[in-house]
Amino acid sequence: MIVTIDDALDPRLNAFRWRERQLTTIAQRKSALNEGLFIAEGDLVVHRALEAGCTPDVVLCDPKCASEFSDAVHNAGGTTLVASADIRREVTGLGVPLDAIGVFKRPPLISSDDLIAQSTRLIVLDCVDNPSNVGSIARTAAALGWDGLLLDPTSSDPLSRRALRVSMGTTFKLGFARFASTTELLTQLHQSGYATIGLTPQHDTREVTNLRSIHIEGKRALILGSERQGLSDASLELCTQLANITMADGVDSLNVASASAIACFALL
Repeated sequence: MIVTIDDALDPRLNAFRWRERQLTTIAQRKSALNEGLFIAEGDLVVHRALEAGCTPDVVLCDPKCASEFSDAVHNAGGTTLVASADIRREVTGLGVPLDAIGVFKRPPLISSDDLIAQSTRLIVLDCVDNPSNVGSIARTAAALGWDGLLLDPTSSDPLSRRALRVSMGTTFKLGFARFASTTELLTQLHQSGYATIGLTPQHDTREVTNLRSIHIEGKRALILGSERQGLSDASLELCTQLANITMADGVDSLNVASASAIACFALL
């Protein structure tokens, strides 16, 4: 069933106007229950959300995408709305009227224990609070066959609008989980048979190996810190190995998303 909307103030469009915190609270983002909502922007991201089994609430489309998505949305219990380009532009607040934008229920959050147990290649994010970086890291991880993301409480939500948009919906191919303490997580990873490789330009007391020289057998986890501070001293001490990326003179670091792409490829 497809419903045509001809008024930008129609209350059925309210969710598309909500801010991130209205869609899902911090507690809901950390809950193991499928509470709260997320927004998938663009026909490709909507398609990948539906393909991944995410439950739609409402999807707003142009006529072509409405015909493409309506059966899947209806069968999953959602509603498909059609509106003009002007209404779609006004409601979403975007300069370009997207062909499709959907409001979905958040899927159940995997526990870190389960993700560690069922994976062999993981990326750990500690204080990576920029959603564009998280989305880019997710896209790299999915493209290169890594299994999932482990995020500390301060790292950005992989299902935030910007993170999902940057990842082009490839986040749905990954498991992701939250953890409380990076040092406790590293200990758990070691106990589960993972080698942990922390990226850092240098360290005062430990050897830092060029990334190209590292060869890992078995399970591995790449540990990434914030852009400004990097990993904490305690985390760096616990990592199995420390690695850096060779750079030209006068350049001391890379954007964390760019560094993750190089490291994920090197550590395959």
